[in-house]
Amino acid sequence: MGARFLVTAAVLGGLFDRLADLSASTWFLAAILFVAMFDSVVPIVPSETTVIIGGVAAGQGDQVLLLVIAAGAIGAFVGDNAAYQLGVSAEQFLRRTLFRGEKGERRLAWASNQLAVRGGLLLLTARFIPGGRTAITVASGVTRQPRRRFALWAGLAAVVWASYASLLGFIGGKAFQDNHTVAFLVAFGAAVGVTVIIEVVRHLLARRRSEGSASSTAS
Repeated sequence: MGARFLVTAAVLGGLFDRLADLSASTWFLAAILFVAMFDSVVPIVPSETTVIIGGVAAGQGDQVLLLVIAAGAIGAFVGDNAAYQLGVSAEQFLRRTLFRGEKGERRLAWASNQLAVRGGLLLLTARFIPGGRTAITVASGVTRQPRRRFALWAGLAAVVWASYASLLGFIGGKAFQDNHTVAFLVAFGAAVGVTVIIEVVRHLLARRRSEGSASSTAS
């Protein structure tokens, strides 16, 4: 058991050392942009992880923090708009598959109403929820939310998200100048903690609204 743990730790240490070498390259900024863009449409790649690694590199003097933030924000903004356009272009297909039947129509009507009333807040919070950002941006396209308003809030969300992830990495990189692995793990752990808190708060608010609606209906 102990030997297996040591082997695993050695493998992870080697991986992080390799990432440290890659993150010092100017090409890593392009990787941040591409991963953030792709993750917005197909949420299977670790965009937060990539931006945090870039922030760690900036904290250790191997990257420029503003360029890391710009790469993450531009990628996220382009990806979110691509997801919106996907919703517009594939509206009929999505209505026949994801939103088919009476139940699907109700879900789509609810989403349309929520996006119309508080779409900006949804776009901001969803950017910190893996998978949630894609659902919200695609639904915005399907329900034909005003493109200009969507672009404005998507841009703000992208800048806030990229700044947050980069600064977490930057602070970790500054605090652990000689240990890239520890710096990344501390920053990544903080990011996971924030995501968990957002999810818990979102769940509690949704339950409170559901209970309020139930009590109003009963009365």
